[in-house]
Amino acid sequence: MIVPKGKLIIIGGAVDMGTNLSAEEHIMKPNYMKFFEHGILRRMMNESAHLTASKVEVITTASQIPELVGIEYIKAFNQLEVHNVNVIDIRNREDTQNPEYLDRIRQADVVMFSGGDQLRLSSIYGGTEFLQILKYRYCHENFIVAGTSAGAAAASTNMIYRGESSEALVKGEVQITAGLGFIDHMIIDTHFVQRGRIGRLFYAVASNPGILGIGLGEDAGLLITEGNMMEAIGSGLTIVVDGRALLQTNIYDVEMGSPVSIEGLKVHVMSIFDKYDLPQHRLVMKKKTKVEDGVYLQMPDRD
Repeated sequence: MIVPKGKLIIIGGAVDMGTNLSAEEHIMKPNYMKFFEHGILRRMMNESAHLTASKVEVITTASQIPELVGIEYIKAFNQLEVHNVNVIDIRNREDTQNPEYLDRIRQADVVMFSGGDQLRLSSIYGGTEFLQILKYRYCHENFIVAGTSAGAAAASTNMIYRGESSEALVKGEVQITAGLGFIDHMIIDTHFVQRGRIGRLFYAVASNPGILGIGLGEDAGLLITEGNMMEAIGSGLTIVVDGRALLQTNIYDVEMGSPVSIEGLKVHVMSIFDKYDLPQHRLVMKKKTKVEDGVYLQMPDRD
């Protein structure tokens, strides 16, 4: 199994730019400031090959308002003195073959997928040379792949693309398909706490207990290094659902449209600076943090 040399950053979203709300609600009063107030974008740049001089490409494919979303991300990065930021506006599979875009992702230090509809990402990028280049660079180079909201949900091999929170534990309501495949044995849901999506993740894990469920709250992210160590970044909470010790479920017996029962799921809650060892399925908590000027700082643990 290849140990990736790159880093994967998945973010639950601070603003779901380009998804369920109107363009006016998203863009006229943007909330992109949360990304760097609590350190997610700053941490991203600190992890990148050339720090603030890194080349950043923002991919807005998932959004229905890509021009406006791209502008807001450029502003957010500029606030951190990151000025080599460009937007790749791919809207269909033909666009993925554009030689300019292929060259730009070969040269980039960071590629970030914006929010929107994750099904657009899987259907437009699946099987393309564009995605193959990103995967190769992630596996073999000091390269960052990041995604927020839909961009995070699509990062794993399996992804949730449909399922109302209120009906999530009814058989057939949660729909799962193939994602972009940067990490295996995991399924990711976003805007997790705010939209009450715990049932969606429970259902997804119960239907395949071999995968780890990740529920990212808003302004919550995970930095994944070497494909096996997750560190919580941002001020929000991340829920981890482990189905390996699942005792029983009737998901395979009940009829479509019937409620599902589950016994024995294991749930963890991660906050900033906590780490989770994927091979060992072990959570390592950071005991002490402090806040200065709205920024969370890691403190040394003392016995």
